[in-house]
Amino acid sequence: MEDFFSIGQIINTHGVRGELKIYPLTDDINRFDDLDSVYVDNEIKKVISVKKQPNKLILKLEGIDTLDEAVKYKNKYIKVLREDAVELKEGQYFIKDIIGCNVFDENDKDLGEVYDVISTKNNDVYCIRKEGQQDILVPALKDIVLKIEIENKKIVIKAVEEWLES
Repeated sequence: MEDFFSIGQIINTHGVRGELKIYPLTDDINRFDDLDSVYVDNEIKKVISVKKQPNKLILKLEGIDTLDEAVKYKNKYIKVLREDAVELKEGQYFIKDIIGCNVFDENDKDLGEVYDVISTKNNDVYCIRKEGQQDILVPALKDIVLKIEIENKKIVIKAVEEWLES
């Protein structure tokens, strides 16, 4: 099974020539400029053109040439293979890889599993759930998140009592 990343959602059509209006799901909207092809509804589609608008994009894909054809793709996701994803800097991670990680404090106390990541203006927040306990929201800050091991699906944070008091 291929490993895909959703990088945008088709929110509407644009015009009558099969163009698609895309809401980007990526931090860097410019990443669309370098796309040769994308996956939509499990089909590979060649990217013909990309136009940027405030907070959205207009994408023209090969094989979608009419309004009627474009309507069929509304609410579908634009995806790329993992190997075509943008290259991250050291210390950066894909949200998809953070979700599902087990979280422990520095004393090896099991705090639960990351089930969501909230992106805020200043930093991400990891939402952690453990059955029978209240959810924990952890700011993804270097002072709090001590270690991330994606390959082991493990995150180590400072003891909650320490950073809640600061």
